Amino acid sequence: MVLKMDTSSQHIITLAILLLTQRDTLQAFTLISSSSLTHGQITEAGILNATANVCKTLVEQEGGNFALLPNQLAVDSLAEACLFTDSVKTFQIAIRVISSRNAAVDLERPFSEEYHFDDESFIRGRSLITRGLATIKANIKQGNFISARLTVGEILHTLQDFYSHSNWVELGNMFAYSNLIRADLNIDNIADSSTPTCRNCVGDNCENNILENIITEKKLTSGYFNLFSSSKPDGKCSHGGAVDQTSDSDPRGGINKDAVDSEHGHLHTQAAQTAIAATTELLLDIRGAAGDADFLRLMGISRSSSSSSSALCFVVDTSASMTNVLAELKKATSSIINSISKLPSVFILISFSNTGLGPLLRTTESDIFLSQINILSASGGGNSPEPGRSLEALWMALSEAPPSSQIFVFTDAPPTDAHLESTVLALIETTQTGVNFFLTNVGRSGQRSNELYQSLTEASGGQAIVITEEQFPQAVTIITDSIRPALVTISQTVRDPGTTETFSFTVDDSVKNLTVYITGSTPSFTIISASGASQSSGTSSGSLGTIQTEGNFISVLLNSPPQKGQWRINMNSLQPYTITVTGESAIDFLYDIVEVFHSPTPGFATLESRPPASGNTSLSITLTGGSSIKLTDVALIQVSGSDEVKGTVEKTNSGGYLVTMTRVPEGSFYVQLRGTNESSTSSNNVFQRQSSNQLKASTISIRAQENLNWKPGTNLTIPFTMTTTSSTGGNFTVQARNSRGLSSSFPSSVTLEAGGRTEGTVTLTAPLDTPSGTDVTLTIEAEAPGGSDSNYVVLRLTVIADVADITAPVCQVVSVNSNCNGNCTLQTWDFTASLNDGNGTGIERITVSETLGNLTTSTQPGPEGFNVTVAFFSAPCCTEEVILVAVDAVGNVGSCTIRSGGVQLRSPPLSLWISVACLVLARTLSL
Repeated sequence: MVLKMDTSSQHIITLAILLLTQRDTLQAFTLISSSSLTHGQITEAGILNATANVCKTLVEQEGGNFALLPNQLAVDSLAEACLFTDSVKTFQIAIRVISSRNAAVDLERPFSEEYHFDDESFIRGRSLITRGLATIKANIKQGNFISARLTVGEILHTLQDFYSHSNWVELGNMFAYSNLIRADLNIDNIADSSTPTCRNCVGDNCENNILENIITEKKLTSGYFNLFSSSKPDGKCSHGGAVDQTSDSDPRGGINKDAVDSEHGHLHTQAAQTAIAATTELLLDIRGAAGDADFLRLMGISRSSSSSSSALCFVVDTSASMTNVLAELKKATSSIINSISKLPSVFILISFSNTGLGPLLRTTESDIFLSQINILSASGGGNSPEPGRSLEALWMALSEAPPSSQIFVFTDAPPTDAHLESTVLALIETTQTGVNFFLTNVGRSGQRSNELYQSLTEASGGQAIVITEEQFPQAVTIITDSIRPALVTISQTVRDPGTTETFSFTVDDSVKNLTVYITGSTPSFTIISASGASQSSGTSSGSLGTIQTEGNFISVLLNSPPQKGQWRINMNSLQPYTITVTGESAIDFLYDIVEVFHSPTPGFATLESRPPASGNTSLSITLTGGSSIKLTDVALIQVSGSDEVKGTVEKTNSGGYLVTMTRVPEGSFYVQLRGTNESSTSSNNVFQRQSSNQLKASTISIRAQENLNWKPGTNLTIPFTMTTTSSTGGNFTVQARNSRGLSSSFPSSVTLEAGGRTEGTVTLTAPLDTPSGTDVTLTIEAEAPGGSDSNYVVLRLTVIADVADITAPVCQVVSVNSNCNGNCTLQTWDFTASLNDGNGTGIERITVSETLGNLTTSTQPGPEGFNVTVAFFSAPCCTEEVILVAVDAVGNVGSCTIRSGGVQLRSPPLSLWISVACLVLARTLSL
């Protein structure tokens, strides 16, 4: 791209975004039912391939048989073969986050040629990838998997664009270019700035527009691209396509392979295959640095037979009046951990009081979590509830917990930090996390705090349980129910004020453990099953199930298996109430509010803010449960009213769905969908699911660059743009808050005219001692005059130190002892190897990949002043080849291969075998 610009030129970026999102004016390719492979498909294929590689190693090390062929790779089949069926939903969440961030690069970085390898920007493009890899590895070391996923998606876009935008494939290369992910290797033979690379296409035929000498001399080039100017260096290739203005200048045409109908579309499939191989190679490099367990956590996967992918997150008030509750909480936590068959994969604990916050605990070990719960002690004043920093603690928990988690807050007092309500609500909405309050004796603390906590739980789909200390042990049973990995929401209703009303919901034959939760002040209700049988609220044990009441919280555990068909709940209460219907099922859905764009390549990016109040709203939806699950209807259901807006459902070429709404309901609303299970043996195969969290539209829009990073001891400036479609302008209040308490500056208000637009900046300062890999959640909020409307944008940022060590550890075989002439199961062989990281950061971990055996290591001073690690490995003679992998402190991965015959080999380039393995997968996806 010839156009150069300062990143602060927000008005040009906004104009570009408007152009890119116009379906009618700039549609270059087809988003729906395309025969081309998209970034999303390439990314998912690479993730499946890399995850399958890790799973194959682990399953075979455990003595199992990983029986899955490349042409069988899909989320569900991989989950079965890899034994992580309880993690299917969180795996798909990880795929969606990575893919969405990948797609957003086209929307947010249309003028940055290095993000697309346009304009022969190979050195800068490679630098983006290698810096991104360093950031990912630092994030993972700090346990910051959400930020790591965002960077994975971003650099994968750049990596994949190399194969579509350069002439790598035209040069006859069939494999991924490993130098793109290695900062210590050169990018060879780039055409210099004065060397012509293309001729005019012959009409619409561009198959031979790259000059012969470029091909024969193996010169690397890429196309120039610009949305606004036709200028480019003399003789250089263009990217091509309807929106590339340079393609109309000599030499005319283009060389991109983005789709089958692109100028070089005849090579699209080959470019996509190679991009899948490169994607897999990059992910396996991350796997090498992180290790198998953390790589699977990056992908949202827990394989342990004793754990699930869910999280257990407690926010606990430790003021003096909570003494008795803390004692009960300790007993309840022990009971929960000891009673559930599959423990959560991550535990988070944050304590708070009126004086401050306790240290954040995040661990994968249940005994550590339990021990920290047990040492919590109440302190402070007397027995009266003391207002504390409950919302700040909840904010920290929301920043740390995985998306779609459940958080449990225990307190008996109102917050001292109610001003954080909007920030907490922003994170609830963007992370789709459920928040549950256990409020003991809160009635003594004032009605306002009860209403605030209630509003947060309603927005998140959680429960506000108002109980006495004596009722606490029975009420906390909902915790066990809420962290079930296959938990789904079938229906959710809020009425304030209460009404006499009948609510219906559909139960399909995949649902188990059907449960109804009702909160309210002594509501009267009757539940009617699909067959017409009924049970009233006054009958604790009846024909349909068991009803238990603790305080304002009522749980109805319905008999198993539940009857299939339409159920009803007749409510009779004029007091506010909520109804939540849940069950366990493999059939569920994931959704995001997205912004659709059609150029330079089609896609959609997740909105980290509220949807627009006017114009079309689009949702991206993925179903779980297998290929037999089909989506038929999607509607937005008004929370406090009867408005229902149905959308137009289109299947995308990635297997998901894009749903378009012409409007949204006024106020808050839910997403509800219906579909069919074609594998069901029931005559009625319809299923119903609903989002547990509420959404709300806004006339305010805030845009800012996601996923920025900066060095410790420096400042980061984040430009943002704010617009309004409201007919009323005025003075809009601005707030910016970050999860690490970093020093910041920003405008406290901005002036917007009706339908107007303005710009601003937020500046953050990272202390010099900030650990590399620290992630920061920044929320920029705007409120209209009088508080009539508000919106936000939530950004994930990373503090990352410069990485000077770019070389991988090296190894040398000292000796091999092998006498493998008989029965291989009865004989062993061994080797000794010497490994070092030279003057680098030092070897941090040594492992043996893809084999069984015994590894021991020792460290000793080397002759040149740096440490040498001596590795001794023995294995059965049936294992003929061993790959020794060494990782240094910044994640550089080195390896060597030793054979029982005594031959040391440098490990073959990952791209060699990955490319071959990906051919079948890519062909399968293109069908």
